[in-house]
Amino acid sequence: MSLNPKTVLYWKHAGRVTDKKSGPINPRSKVLTPSEEEVICEFRRLTKFALDDVYISLKPQIPALSRSNLYRCLKRNGLNRLPREDENTTKPTKKKVKEHDIGYCHIDITGIRLGKQKLSLFVGIDRVCKYAYVELHTRMTQEIARDFLENFIKDCPFKIHTILTDNGAQFTYALLVAHLKPKNKTHIFDETCARHGIEHRLTKFRHPWTNGQVEIMNKKIKAHTTKKYHYDSPEILKKHLMGLICWPIISSAH
Repeated sequence: MSLNPKTVLYWKHAGRVTDKKSGPINPRSKVLTPSEEEVICEFRRLTKFALDDVYISLKPQIPALSRSNLYRCLKRNGLNRLPREDENTTKPTKKKVKEHDIGYCHIDITGIRLGKQKLSLFVGIDRVCKYAYVELHTRMTQEIARDFLENFIKDCPFKIHTILTDNGAQFTYALLVAHLKPKNKTHIFDETCARHGIEHRLTKFRHPWTNGQVEIMNKKIKAHTTKKYHYDSPEILKKHLMGLICWPIISSAH
């Protein structure tokens, strides 16, 4: 093994399997006295000042104090970082994500560009089993959103009981100003949901992460299609999407 016999002999009688620490066994300052170090440490514990504030406060009383030996003093005594707050203080507990049964679905629309042509990709995904359904359209209107929902319901092998969407005009009138909201009229997307016994929920305004399930799905689809390949026509992209959506890695997006 190309070992020096002296090395083998040394470690045989060393009584340990690690190297000794370099430096002094009991490190101490050659400039600050033990009493001065005690003053520095106690001042740090009581005031919890930052390093520069401790230096400014104690420099008149300890002329030999410098910023470097102050830091080394605090480092040796485990006070280079401010002490933690009282351990008894309770931290706010994070809310657990609610558990849902299969049939809680997210729907969203994302833009896709093929050269100069802009397309709209409608995506629906179940929160629990990650079953996904997509359609590619040249526009994103209320009627197309309604037809997508109808097709999504027919395609799903399970009963959809809840749908979560953003506040886009394709899904709701919620964000329209008062004078633009149709009076005594229900949005056709809401009508479709009601007809199928589906609860339609909306994300909070300016809280897109609430609909994160489908947002992640959108990113995965783009990463495996338009950001990776070139398509001569929307029809070719549609064929690729149909095969891609059945691919386990994509359809199991988390």
